[in-house]
Amino acid sequence: MSQPRIYHYVGAIFDYPPTELRAPHRAASLAVALATTAALAVLSGCSSAAVAADEDRHGATAMSQQQHALEALQAPVNDLDSPDSTDDQVWAAAVPDDNEMTPERVALGRALYFDTRLSADGTVACATCHDVTRSFTDRRPVSEGIRGQLGRRNAPTTMNAALLGSMFLDGRVDTLEQQAVLPITNPIEMGHKSPADAVAAIAADSDYQRMFKAAYGRSVNFDDIGRALAAFERTLIFLSSPFDRYLRGDQSALSQAAKAGWALYNGKARCVTCHPINLASPIGSDDRFHNIGIAALNRDFDQLAAKALKTLERDDSIEALERLALSTDSSELGRFMVTKNRSDIGAFRTPQVTNVGITAPYMHDGSMQTLWDVMDHYNKGGEANLYLDGGIEPLALTENEINQVVAFLFSLTDDRFRDLNRRELERQYQHAQDTRPFRDEALAFRRAFSFGPTKTP
Repeated sequence: MSQPRIYHYVGAIFDYPPTELRAPHRAASLAVALATTAALAVLSGCSSAAVAADEDRHGATAMSQQQHALEALQAPVNDLDSPDSTDDQVWAAAVPDDNEMTPERVALGRALYFDTRLSADGTVACATCHDVTRSFTDRRPVSEGIRGQLGRRNAPTTMNAALLGSMFLDGRVDTLEQQAVLPITNPIEMGHKSPADAVAAIAADSDYQRMFKAAYGRSVNFDDIGRALAAFERTLIFLSSPFDRYLRGDQSALSQAAKAGWALYNGKARCVTCHPINLASPIGSDDRFHNIGIAALNRDFDQLAAKALKTLERDDSIEALERLALSTDSSELGRFMVTKNRSDIGAFRTPQVTNVGITAPYMHDGSMQTLWDVMDHYNKGGEANLYLDGGIEPLALTENEINQVVAFLFSLTDDRFRDLNRRELERQYQHAQDTRPFRDEALAFRRAFSFGPTKTP
């Protein structure tokens, strides 16, 4: 597709001159990450030199700089009622009775979120893998924990995580409170040998002694670490997007391309099947688990499942499940390791689509760099495997229609990330011009099959 055409279908959503996109932008992935970080660093008063220097530490922006960026985003501190963009009943269900939102709990959770003492070697905080300046993720295929250890899964953003029905990509726990503490004692994430060790790392801090007492009426303890982190993360609601304004009646909020993409989303592209967007699901997830054919070509699911079952027969604790999920090939089994149901082999929770434009790379293993990659994957019907979800099938979307869906998806980014969203559109567009590794029009239009001998109808 020619450049003017792609600008018409995608660039117009941002209401800026197409010429702004015409400069070549083919930097290496690290340079792109630095540029993106520097863009938000300007907002928070950070120098690009300081950001670059901090790249040596797991690639995360310095915690002090992240906190400045958070302040610029104006997350609520005192007004902690149901956010304007969520239904009151949905929000009430998202906040447990034993952890009501208070300013004291949010302040404690915020301090803990940026505290590297919660890791065994003092180098990893929650904000290392859920970096404020990187859309509350780390923008890496898989995350890095203590001692340079790499996990097997992509770090989801903590934005809007409060509105998910289960936590982690395999749904192995139900609440933010449970999720928040598990990385602290995971050996390849934050690495404390026990909850008691984590508590000991901060218990002597007089500020924390005061803050825990004010927040929960108790001394420093592990369960309240989880509660406080969850309270803070519930303030990270980012749903004020152009699409949100469009739903509220502002017809000018979306470009014609994005409007066409919205129609495709609900129709031919079939996105709405797993990503409904409504009052009950403002983040666009059905909260269910699907095998959509990721990594299916180079994985023997049956062999992995048999091996995982033997391991879990010896130890079916949440800690054992954590190790399998983050440090072995069994990670690819997804939801199966939680339920042990064959139908869940290779299935992962449907991610939210809100802010999807700024949370690349995509999929549970971070294997897709652009939303064009994602659309190409679905368009060809995923990767064939015995456990592929029945709803995954070729879509026969034209290139024009793919561009329209991508335009719509970029309209789901909160307005506070408008500049970053524009830069990410530019990066993804340029990357897609260079390579489309998941594109297969023969499969997409059913001119070939993904099983048996290749035939042309």
